[in-house]
Amino acid sequence: MPSLKDLKNRIGSVKSTQKITKAMQMVAAAKLRRAEEAATAARPYAERMGTVLGNLAAGMTEGAQGPKLLTGTGKDDTHLLIVAAADRGLCGGFNSSIVRMAREEIVRLQGKGKKVKIFTVGKKSYEQLKRLYGELIIEQMDLSASKTVNFDQAKDIADKVLDMYEAGEFDVATVFFGRYQSVIAQIPTAAQIIPASPPDTGEDAEAAAPYDYEPDEEEILATLLPRYVAVQIFRALLENAASEQGARMSAMDNATRNAGDMIDQLNLQYNRARQAQITTELVEIIAGAESV
Repeated sequence: MPSLKDLKNRIGSVKSTQKITKAMQMVAAAKLRRAEEAATAARPYAERMGTVLGNLAAGMTEGAQGPKLLTGTGKDDTHLLIVAAADRGLCGGFNSSIVRMAREEIVRLQGKGKKVKIFTVGKKSYEQLKRLYGELIIEQMDLSASKTVNFDQAKDIADKVLDMYEAGEFDVATVFFGRYQSVIAQIPTAAQIIPASPPDTGEDAEAAAPYDYEPDEEEILATLLPRYVAVQIFRALLENAASEQGARMSAMDNATRNAGDMIDQLNLQYNRARQAQITTELVEIIAGAESV
């Protein structure tokens, strides 16, 4: 049984930890507000760009070959998986859920005889994937030096990916990230960005409206598609930033509550041990007095 001093030291240690987790929760809450606003603002732009690409692709001249970023290489033998996670931990299962989805996709693709290459974004994705798939990682990017997500970071990633695609190093590229839904819900998501797969316009009246493009659709697509890739990566980074702060806020809230429960239990144990010690001392005093 631990001594009273040990229990008191442990209570002090847990209280110090509780202060840290509470502070981290408050910091995450402050960062979450900005990150959530940025992620929410980026969604309409990314979705509208996808709709425009869908209209352009539908309006291409019949028989036109089209840019390779839209039509693909004609095969899907080599897949590039862009796994975007956080640079820091202490955010619950946020990082592991994204990496788990990527691992499942790797197993699925390798089971079909496909070649897999990995581009990691963030320290945690690299650290978790290098254990089993270190030989598949061809590129990694650390964003810890920047406090906020910006488009230049996404463009740097997109430029590297596009250079590899032009060099024929892969046929299909998919980005993995955590889509922000709420503080307690971050959904692991996989989105194909090369070849670009804009949403089907369907029978939507606005999407089906006739447009005259100048210059022609093929030339516009050749300019717009690289930006589309960068925008989709930027959206993934923004969603990740919001999801990370939401997951950290929830995890630190749970840690603070658990620390409070542990403090209550330790206080109860301390009081019982102290009462037992006092009782023992009283019994010894009474026994000594009776023996006189």
